[in-house]
Amino acid sequence: MKIISSETNFDFMGKIKMTMTISGLVILIGLGSIALSGGLKYGIDFAGGTLIQLQFKTPPDIEVIRDGLKTIALGESTIQEFGSKRDILIRIQRSEEKLEAVGSKVRNSLGGKFNKEDITIERVEMVGPKVGRDLREKALLSILYAIIGIVIYISWRFELQYAIAAIIALAHDVLVTLGAFSILDKEFTLVIVAAFLAIIGYSLNDTIVVFDRIRENLRRRGKNTFVQIINASINQTLSRTLLTSGTTLMVVVALFFFGGEIIHDFSFALLVGILVGTYSSIFIASVFLVYWDSRR
Repeated sequence: MKIISSETNFDFMGKIKMTMTISGLVILIGLGSIALSGGLKYGIDFAGGTLIQLQFKTPPDIEVIRDGLKTIALGESTIQEFGSKRDILIRIQRSEEKLEAVGSKVRNSLGGKFNKEDITIERVEMVGPKVGRDLREKALLSILYAIIGIVIYISWRFELQYAIAAIIALAHDVLVTLGAFSILDKEFTLVIVAAFLAIIGYSLNDTIVVFDRIRENLRRRGKNTFVQIINASINQTLSRTLLTSGTTLMVVVALFFFGGEIIHDFSFALLVGILVGTYSSIFIASVFLVYWDSRR
């Protein structure tokens, strides 16, 4: 099945300066947001602390909740809506009390402001700072090991320059997605690490398809320049790229809008990652190959 003819002749490499400028600006804005925010907003998985999710029968006033919590001296706390206006998420510093006691203590503290019967404790979770630090390190190592494996595989299947081009494209995808999370003030959790690993695999698969076609066309190069071969290869695989991305996006968009709050950030990461991964397999990975060929 084809949605675009393989005989198309879009000049993708002619747009290198424009796409590099756009990608550079997007990455700089994302990194600037992370720097100004003092780093990523880690979830309880990484930062440690106690998380309490409450559900009210009617939408509460967050400032009233904040006043109610002052009576039990829980330290610094963050209060925000979680999905609907009736669901409230409270993050506090790590407490030495048992989880059930913390939840009951918070619920009782709000009894003077609300009817306790209207408040339901949905969940209470706790992670220590040492566990959070260990989880951060293991998450980073999992991404590092994935990248090392990619370099080895692509260097074996193609050549070293192809591996470097693929890693540059993957770094581009990860930085753009991280920037989107920082700008929108979304939490970075273990679930998002899983989403990033999925993005890496998806983007890499798309990039390898283009690389494979470039290698095939190089064997019958003729009088064509390297840039012409890359343009032809991208055009020949464009239908497959758009079909794969389009069908995957349909599923991810459905998850994003109808999957519920629990997987909302996960599906958001996939949504951004798939769009950016499709873009990078066309514009970013091939640019380094052009640069490598011109230097050689």
